[in-house]
Amino acid sequence: MAWIGISTRDEFRFSLGGLGRDAGLSPLARGAGPGDAMMAQGTIMVEAQMPLEDRPITLLAWRRKSPWPTTFALRALPGKGIVMVLTQGDRVLHATLPHVVETQDERIRVSYAWDAPARKGRLALKLAGSLRISMVDVPAPPPIPLADLRAIVASPHEREIDAETVFIAVSDRVEPVGPQTTLSLHAPVLTVDGYRPAGKIKAGDVIRSIDGRLAPVLATVRQTVPAYGSFAPVILRAPYFGLREDVLVAPDQRLVIGGSEVEYLFGQEHVLVPARHLVNGTAAMRGTGSPTVTWTQIILPQHEALIVAGTPMESLFLGRVRRKPEVLANSLLASLDRATLPEHAQSSYQVLRQVEAITLAHRRAA
Repeated sequence: MAWIGISTRDEFRFSLGGLGRDAGLSPLARGAGPGDAMMAQGTIMVEAQMPLEDRPITLLAWRRKSPWPTTFALRALPGKGIVMVLTQGDRVLHATLPHVVETQDERIRVSYAWDAPARKGRLALKLAGSLRISMVDVPAPPPIPLADLRAIVASPHEREIDAETVFIAVSDRVEPVGPQTTLSLHAPVLTVDGYRPAGKIKAGDVIRSIDGRLAPVLATVRQTVPAYGSFAPVILRAPYFGLREDVLVAPDQRLVIGGSEVEYLFGQEHVLVPARHLVNGTAAMRGTGSPTVTWTQIILPQHEALIVAGTPMESLFLGRVRRKPEVLANSLLASLDRATLPEHAQSSYQVLRQVEAITLAHRRAA
């Protein structure tokens, strides 16, 4: 799968050859040029920081007159949720996803994916850092001119977005939704045979969990995503958090942290801390580099902690996704045997909010 366009308010990247060293070569690079090509399938992804107040938000909109009249609008409307309208000539496609903003710092990812030859389309909504996903079918979606998609990425004057939009990305494939991968391919994971890069671990391998028990690897998954917003890499630096070496993780990768300060402040032996809450410019910082990044994760029979470079970190949490056929079929897990997928109980550990993580960090530094 290749991401061919990524745009924020401050920069844009567009390439028919695919973005990033790990993105692969887009088949569009071997086809027609942007002036006459049609994208028969693809995904438009928008990430946004939702406001607490009720007011309409334009996540993305554009209008073009050639090669034929086309309009596209993706908006968050109070009382209705996420609304998408796509028109081409006399044809109108409309889809709505109910959504109620619950927290002031809520980040959402909305993706419109289409496969014109298969006559299938999908509008999906995912809360960053959560398994909460909703989606609705968009029947018989039309192909989209590549010129339109290039314009919304590389020509900001041809699009409309509100301040809440964090980034826009375009892929030439139908991108999966669902459980999110969070470990670098190079992150060293402790196995029964010692440390191995996460990207080289496969089904049948055996890892050592946080309490020394052995757990068989049922499967591994990986995904290439834009290195922006809630996907932007976090560098966890050694020797902080007990790390033996620096490790690159996704912002939603959660560390399992214990110690006397944890017991004193939270009354628990361990707590879970998302990597994004640890960014302070010293122990953890934002990574830079390629416009895309490939994350992987490991599926275990139980929702256990991996030992990554000496520090406990969560393995992939599946919850009861195997009971949701629609989500499963549209996720990274679609190629796996549903009968072999485990169900994971929610961890009993408290997940720290940002202010709690900062308090813990200050106490440890004192």
